[in-house]
This record gives sequence, structure tokens and C-alpha cells, in this order.
Amino acid sequence: MEQTALVFALIGILGIGAQWIAWRTGWPAIALMLAAGVIAGPVTGLIVPEHTFGELLEPMVSVAVALILFEGGLSLNFRELRKTEGAVTRLMLIGIPLGWVLGAVACYYVAGLVWPVAILFAGILVVTGPTVVIPLLRQSNVAPRPRAILKWEAIVNDPFGALCAVITYEYLRRVDEGGTLLSVVAALLGAALVAGLIGYATARAIAWAFPRGHVPEYLKAPVLLVAVIGTFVLSNLIQQETGLLAVTVMGVAVANMRLDSLRDIHPFKENVTVLLISGVFVLLSASLDFDVLRHFEWRFVGFLLALLFLVRPATVLTALAFSKIPWNERLLVAWIAPRGVVAVAVSGLFALRLDQLGYGDGSILVTLSFSVVVATIVAHGFSIRHVARWLGVMGAPQKGLLIVGSTPWSLSLARQLKSLELPVMISDASWQRLAAPRQAGIATYHGEILAETTEERLDLTQFQVLVATTENEAYNALVCSEFAPEIGRDAVYQLGGTGDDEDHRSLPEALRGRAMFAAGHGVEEIMERETAGWTFRKTRISEQFGFDDARSSLPSEADMLFVLRKDGRIRFFTHASRPTPQAGDIVVSYGPSRHSDPEPNGQSQNKEATA
Repeated sequence: MEQTALVFALIGILGIGAQWIAWRTGWPAIALMLAAGVIAGPVTGLIVPEHTFGELLEPMVSVAVALILFEGGLSLNFRELRKTEGAVTRLMLIGIPLGWVLGAVACYYVAGLVWPVAILFAGILVVTGPTVVIPLLRQSNVAPRPRAILKWEAIVNDPFGALCAVITYEYLRRVDEGGTLLSVVAALLGAALVAGLIGYATARAIAWAFPRGHVPEYLKAPVLLVAVIGTFVLSNLIQQETGLLAVTVMGVAVANMRLDSLRDIHPFKENVTVLLISGVFVLLSASLDFDVLRHFEWRFVGFLLALLFLVRPATVLTALAFSKIPWNERLLVAWIAPRGVVAVAVSGLFALRLDQLGYGDGSILVTLSFSVVVATIVAHGFSIRHVARWLGVMGAPQKGLLIVGSTPWSLSLARQLKSLELPVMISDASWQRLAAPRQAGIATYHGEILAETTEERLDLTQFQVLVATTENEAYNALVCSEFAPEIGRDAVYQLGGTGDDEDHRSLPEALRGRAMFAAGHGVEEIMERETAGWTFRKTRISEQFGFDDARSSLPSEADMLFVLRKDGRIRFFTHASRPTPQAGDIVVSYGPSRHSDPEPNGQSQNKEATA
């Protein structure tokens, strides 16, 4: 029991540790998790999943993948689907059958598999899967539309890869009993339809029960998890491998029923998914056996090259032919198709079944699938940023700042940010209040930032920081609370005090964003200072002129506002966080108007960047 607990702890440390290193270094998380699992498993023998979990390994992984697919389905909003210009539908209706056929041809003529095994293995390879695509997209700055296409394809198509393999296997199993391909396909499509109805019915039940108070708040997340597992198991009892389809339908249905109750559950389910993806990747990577490499043949290299440079590009480009998707975005989607280690597990399962049916090539599937996983993760994981940049489908080159509330002070702040060549946008529900920013050449968003349509009209991924600066402190807190899960709790700031003075603590800190300025100045204080002619100053920190020198050169009343790092990141001075500027950083302060500031060498140079 202690050894099993130790294995669980080690899996968590390796998986989350790999994701943290990926976040710090920018390396692809999927490659690091794969490496961590291989080192802990076949290299050092610290983790031997088959010995630790035995027969529980397969159902554990299956349930984890089901939960990952459900959470992915919850992120699939039909409004986002409309932005893909029908690309996802084309990739499903045209891409899956075409990829299956081309993959089977490559398996037969290049890899040398017999036709039955080639067709079954090609079915497994038609999809990518959220366990590999989601971590990849999280770390890459890909433009919104190709990002949405890749995410939708990975989640929606994932169940169909298993169904393609099941159709092939069931036909091979029943052919000696007089079964026909038509009867097998009809039976499996019927089972898939039933699975989809089960998933939709469960989603409707949740949508009915949650808003009416039939489930208390503290049980909503557990009830949802149990419902997903129950739906998955029930569908698989009807027909094996249809459970993934059921939970995907359930997730997409719940996501588009606009349940307010799910907003509070959203951070929890995301955290669970990160843990599951990390655990599944490390667990299955540790299950790999180097002995399978003994079956590796040089013709398999040709198969991998055909899969990367012929099958996938031909499938995507044919499916998206004559669509509204630009060519550069088509090429990116055609290149990015990493396969996860779940494909290894599924291939191993069917390899045993094929051996029982007398197809000797079944044992080669594990070798081939392992090779495909490693090749695609390395090729796509390390190249996505470079290919996206080369094709011109990167997101904003530098993430900027979103200011909510058009006021004289926020306009001055926006001008200061623009002088630093930082992207900045001011949002306000009043068209009249946005007149001054428009005249100043500042990007604007007209609309209620808290409205549901904002998600459809405004791409929040282009911002690294949100600042709420309206005259209403409670509204500022509401905006920060709303967008903290998406932008980050440490990246939403507001005017309004949470300083050491109790008079400034009008709202609990948990309900608001971080207060701008270490003193936690309120809205009225800032407006009075703006009226009095206070201005922003920017000072570049160097080895000779440090932060203490910069602070001493300012008037005693001035406040430090934020630090602009050399890499473009913004960090505000707050009552709880005081960043330490380094050489090369720029410090922006806010203080009384002054014509000049002394330079470190005694000379005088105007440092003001007044709005």
C-alpha cells in the first residue's frame, strides 16, 4: 500500500513538475511529460504501472480520458465553432474517412502490415486527441481561428478514432460467423446513436436539476464527475468504446446550455483535467517497453515520414479545399497532428485481440504506435511556434493590457503604455466616453464587458493584464472577479483601496482584483490627482542607475505604478506585491508634474511622458 501511494505521488510530481518546467522554459509540455514517464518507467524502473495497478490500469486510464474529453467538450461553444467557417465539420465528414483510407494505404504499402491490421491501425491514427493538443495550444501563441480548429478537431474527432478501430475489429471477428460489413456498421452506428442520446439526456438532467436547487452548491462538482463516469460506463456496457462519444456529447451539450452554476465549477474541472492529463501521460509513458523497439524496422521510418508529410497534409488540404480558411491557416492545421500515448494503450489492447484472431501483425502495432507518438510529439511540439510564425498565423506578437472604463486617468495610462509600444485597449459601455481614446488613436471596445457576447466579440487571449478603472469600485471588483479565472488572479488589477488603512478596505480582498499602487489609492484620490495635473514618468533601470536611485529621484508624494520587464511582462506595485526591477526594466511612476528630473550623472533630462 505504501509503495502504491509512493507511485501516485511520484506520478503527480513528475507530471505537474514537467508542466511547470514547460511554463518556465517554453518547451513543449507534452515532450517533457513523455520524457519524464520514460525515465521513471523503462529507464530507471521507479514506476512499473502493470505491477502497481495490475488490471486496474486500463479502466483507470479509460475513466481519466473520459473526464478529459468531457472537460474539453465544456470548452466547445457553438459561437466559437461558427468562427471556424465550417472547417471542423469538413474535417469530420471528409477528413476522418479520407485519413482512414490514406492511413490504411500507408500502413499496407509502406509499413508492410496486412490489410486487416492496416485498416484497424489507420482508424486509431485518424485523430489527435485533447491530451496532446490542449497542452500544446496552451503554450503556443497561435491565432484564434486555427487554435479553435485544432482544439475542436482534437476533442470532437477523438471518439471516432476508437469507433473506426472497433468497426474494423468487429467485422474481423464476425466475418467467420457470416457477418457483413453493412451489418457491423449499422449495429455500431446504432450503438453510437444510443450513446449520444445517453450523453445528451444526462446533460439535460443536469441543466434541469442544477438551476432549480435540487443539488446543493457543495455537491455540484462531485455530482457532475459521477454523472460523467456513469455515462461513460453505461455507454460502454451497451457497446465498447462508445463511452467516449457519450461524454463528448454530454460536455458539448452542457457547455451550450448556458448554466450559471458551471461558472463556479469551471476552475475545479480545469484543475482536475490538468492533473489527469499529467497523470495519464506519465503513467502510459512509464508503461512503454523498450523491448518493442526490437521489432522496429527501417521501413517504419518511411511510414512515419509518409504519415507526417503525406497522409495528414493530404487529408486536411482536401477536406478544407474551397473553404474560407486562408491557405496559411490550412497549412498549419495540416502540419499539427500530435498523437498521444493513449494511442499506444489502445493499440496494445487491439494487438492482443488481433493475436487471438490469428493476425500475427498485431504485435507490431505497439512498436508502430510508440514510434508515431514519439515522432509526432517531437516534430509538432518543438516546431509549432516556428511554423506558425513562418506562416504568419501567430497571435498578437506581444500581449497587451485591457483597461475597463474610459476616464481621464485611464486615457493618460493608455497613452503612457502606447509610448512604451505596448498594445493597449480601453473598453467602455458608453460610446461617448470612448470618443477621447478614439481621437488619441487608442484601440477601443464598445460594449458591456460583462455581457455574454463579449466572449464572442473580444479575444481575451491577446491581453496579459486587465485593469478596471471605472468610477465604481464595486463594479471594478466585479470585473476583476469575472475575468480572474481566464486571465489570472495575479493579472487583474483595479483602482480602489485594499491598503493597510482599514478605511480603504471597503470590499473583501477575495472579491476584488489586486489594488493598483502599494498604498491602495481609491478612485476619488486618483481622479483628484489627475485633475491636479499629476503625470506618469518612465525610468529605465541600469547597472549604474538602480531602483533605489530611481525612487530617490522622484518627488516624495509620487507612487510607483508598474514595472515593464525586458521580455514585455507587466507587474504592478500593489499592497501585496512589490516587484524588484532589474537592469533593463522600465519603471513607471505617477506623481506631481515636474519639468525635469536629475540624471545620475548630475545632468538634467526630461523623463516625463505626460499624456
